[in-house]
Amino acid sequence: MDIKERQKIIMEKGASNITKWVGSTASVLLHTVLFLVSFALPLLGVVSFERMLLVLTTIVSLEAIYLSIFIQMSINMNNQNIEIIQEDIEELGEDIEELGEDIEEIGEDIEEIGEDLEELGGDIEEIQKDVDELQENVDEIQEDVDEMQDETKEEQEIEQKESEILLSIQATLLHLQKEIEQLKISNK
Repeated sequence: MDIKERQKIIMEKGASNITKWVGSTASVLLHTVLFLVSFALPLLGVVSFERMLLVLTTIVSLEAIYLSIFIQMSINMNNQNIEIIQEDIEELGEDIEELGEDIEEIGEDIEEIGEDLEELGGDIEEIQKDVDELQENVDEIQEDVDEMQDETKEEQEIEQKESEILLSIQATLLHLQKEIEQLKISNK
């Protein structure tokens, strides 16, 4: 693995961890404390209100930019994973079709064997056991396909939750921008 691949993996893990942390209670508490401290600084006379708003607006804007980048990276990673899973599902579908054809051929063979066994007075129970085992294999494959489809649904739900988080962040940012504009207007 070369340096670029390692850097990519580190960036992807970092983006995933940051995205998870932003949606946590700790993130909400930290941002609340930072905002309270920011608004307390002008009241304590440490900085002017305009300077505090300028710095706070810049920080919030940069944070929003980076968060949207990290969220998009997470979405892109999930999309890649979904594409891989879809390819696997398609391959499984092809395998199932081939198995279906094989089962049909085996069914035809079983009919021929049944006729031969009737002529020879053979034992059909052994053939029936083979058919049952094949059916169990088909059932197991169907269960595997069902599990993979469930995993795809779960990943789609995760992607939808991430989209909802992004929309929530965007709405919060718009709300903050409106409040800042109102504060600017009221301070004039």
